[in-house]
Amino acid sequence: MSLCLTLGIEKPVIQAPMAGVQNWELALAVSEAGGLGSIPCGMLSPEQITNEIKQFREHSDKPYNLNFFCHTMPEISNDELTDWQQLLAPYYQELGIEPSDNINGLRRPFDQTIADVLESYRPPIMSFHFGLPSPELVQRIKSWGTVILSSATTVEEGLWLQENGADMVIAQGSEAGGHRAMFLTDDPNTQRTTAELVTELSSALSVPIIAAGGIASHQDVFDLMKLGAEAVQIGTSYLLCDEAKTSILHRQRLKDGASPTALTNLFSGRLARGISNRLMQDLQYINEHVTSFPYASVALAPLRAKAEALGRDDFSPLWAGINQQGCQEISASRLTQVFWNNTTQPDN
Repeated sequence: MSLCLTLGIEKPVIQAPMAGVQNWELALAVSEAGGLGSIPCGMLSPEQITNEIKQFREHSDKPYNLNFFCHTMPEISNDELTDWQQLLAPYYQELGIEPSDNINGLRRPFDQTIADVLESYRPPIMSFHFGLPSPELVQRIKSWGTVILSSATTVEEGLWLQENGADMVIAQGSEAGGHRAMFLTDDPNTQRTTAELVTELSSALSVPIIAAGGIASHQDVFDLMKLGAEAVQIGTSYLLCDEAKTSILHRQRLKDGASPTALTNLFSGRLARGISNRLMQDLQYINEHVTSFPYASVALAPLRAKAEALGRDDFSPLWAGINQQGCQEISASRLTQVFWNNTTQPDN
């Protein structure tokens, strides 16, 4: 399989990068099993990024993927932040806390500084969300021999990625958990199911397609590859694995088995899919008063910390896809083998 040869992997299974619930250890387990482990870097400092790379490379010579965001970082609007804090005021009062102006730990886009840090490591694979870096940075990354992946939610985005340097395109269907990869539109009505998007992108693009969203069994993998995907990217199913850093509260909701998910902009200012909780229900999931991405998390941070200390997930982003049936409390290495070993013998 040409995709596997290009990426240097044995199994066409990519672990989705999931900021906040994993580090290099989950990526290592998947790569050691023959898939491609991913390390989310969008919320890490340059020092933290290099530490993740060093830790992975100390334990394995397998390929790994570094994932970054490519959004435009706006100036923080004090008026927007004040409006957002006012909307959250009843919750501050309920929990007896004050708003915070600490803006550390924000999702930041890939830039020249990060490229300088990565130069000596020449990572084998890098993936991007919300488009691609500048043409100059794309060319610099390619000069390292790095394979570039990026996510599309529409055919138009897929074509743009192919024309602007992506070696492979991840077809992120509407079922996927976490942030929508949308970058040419912000209209949720443009979103397609994974099967629909894979079919459309396979016809429109010449680069390999990687299916992402709603994949919870080897049968799902088989079905999407029949539609034209050359690999799959799986996130939610790894959330209960031994190597994941998923919180106890998040794990409880996943194991509940009956937790519905929905798209919301409340936690970051940008659309993302997660398990429905109190904040989402109270504020109607998508609210126009949320401050711009990525600053919405600033006002929520103290609420989340206090509620979690009380054993409540009211203000926590519980990212997850629609299909949580693939979650298992086993090693990520074993789960990777489950997804691929049986794919050649699909259920009838």
